[in-house]
Amino acid sequence: MVSEILAATRKLLDAERLGCVVTVVAGPGTGTKAVIDADDGLMAGALPDDLAGDVMADAAALMGREQSRTLTYGDRRVFIETLAPPPVLLVFGAGHASQALAVMARLLGFRVIVADARAVWASPERFPDVDELIVAWPGEVLEQVGLDRRTYVALMSHDARFEDPVFPAIHGTPIRYIGAMGSRRTHQARRERLAAAGWSEDEVDTIHGPIGLDLGAETPEEMAVAIMGEIIQVRYGHGSGLSLRGTEGRIHTQRGPEDGTS
Repeated sequence: MVSEILAATRKLLDAERLGCVVTVVAGPGTGTKAVIDADDGLMAGALPDDLAGDVMADAAALMGREQSRTLTYGDRRVFIETLAPPPVLLVFGAGHASQALAVMARLLGFRVIVADARAVWASPERFPDVDELIVAWPGEVLEQVGLDRRTYVALMSHDARFEDPVFPAIHGTPIRYIGAMGSRRTHQARRERLAAAGWSEDEVDTIHGPIGLDLGAETPEEMAVAIMGEIIQVRYGHGSGLSLRGTEGRIHTQRGPEDGTS
């Protein structure tokens, strides 16, 4: 059984698929394990029959938020450890703010791709540590880069040539985040253009514009903090973005499967 669990876990990791390992850590059946693929379900091991439905539902919720939790089910405690592939940050525009954003995202465990049609900007000297640097127009970039649920997109250029081709390419894809620089007036004009192009109001509302949390950021580095703060909030699916001072209760979780009970 142990070898089966290890093999299934390695298969998830090697294929960079979203999944989890479930372990009964207290109560009847302590030590029982199962490996779950987010899309394909149970891969290896077994779940207690009387808990299987609840555990699978809670595991799906936690995997969707890329969180791990120990949950209580009657007289048993079950640890659900999410195995999530590295998220990908795709940055369009290679300006100074993008340099800081790339550094911050790498520190937070993101795979970072920076794209710009201007080779003098998108140079290895300016972006020495990114995972991929693409000198091309957005249409060419999006032909090379797959867009899936682990993809986060940041439009960091005020030039419409680098922004306008991106929206039709991402429309209807399962990307987790799209943020765009610009003033509130610029974003309102963006909303109107996309509505005219057939985007629904809900679809337009998924665009984070102006990009980032309201931290009063001034420098490129501070902007990077604000943008990555917003991306983290989207990634885990909760948090207000407000100061924790003055709030009550646990600061890292919400109610529901994440609070340790079911």
